[in-house]
Amino acid sequence: MVRIRTACATLALVGATVGVAAVPAGAAPAGAQSTTRATACPTGWGSLAKTDAGATVAPLTNVRTGRHTCFDRMVVDVPGAGSGVGYRVQYVDRLYQDGSGRQIPVAGGAVIEVRVSAPAYDPETGAATYPGRVARPLPGVDLTGYRTFRDTRFAGSFEGETQIGLGVRARLPFRVLQLDDRVIVDVAHSWTATG
Repeated sequence: MVRIRTACATLALVGATVGVAAVPAGAAPAGAQSTTRATACPTGWGSLAKTDAGATVAPLTNVRTGRHTCFDRMVVDVPGAGSGVGYRVQYVDRLYQDGSGRQIPVAGGAVIEVRVSAPAYDPETGAATYPGRVARPLPGVDLTGYRTFRDTRFAGSFEGETQIGLGVRARLPFRVLQLDDRVIVDVAHSWTATG
């Protein structure tokens, strides 16, 4: 009887040793595995038009974009304008150029019209300060790998106001920030609170 108990105990010990040895060295116990935590993203931006009535004669010189965890960003640079650059940013069904009324196609599931109250030319000489060409993608902007942005189009500058079309994946929440010498448009990757 003692021999049977000893044999069973030995088999149980060998089985446990083999079971532990079968687990890869880098594996953690099931309860201790790390989980990828979602990044908390800002909410409450909404998708309604955002405006500021400021204006400047300082000319726009650059438009650039960037990718972030929770949103894609467009920055419109207006050196020398301070924080007085006005804007109107809103979803539109189609982008129409000021002055001519010409429709400018913008790819994406939705179109945001970005109007900045700053010319893309020197008001004294009329010389262009931004190399954008009407109905063409913004120069120097490559949207490869962006989660939300799909297309950009320069719509021109008319009577001191510059117009840009921003094609996005869908009608998503956005915010507009006005900092010294620039207007920033952030478009969220989703309506949820995680990135």
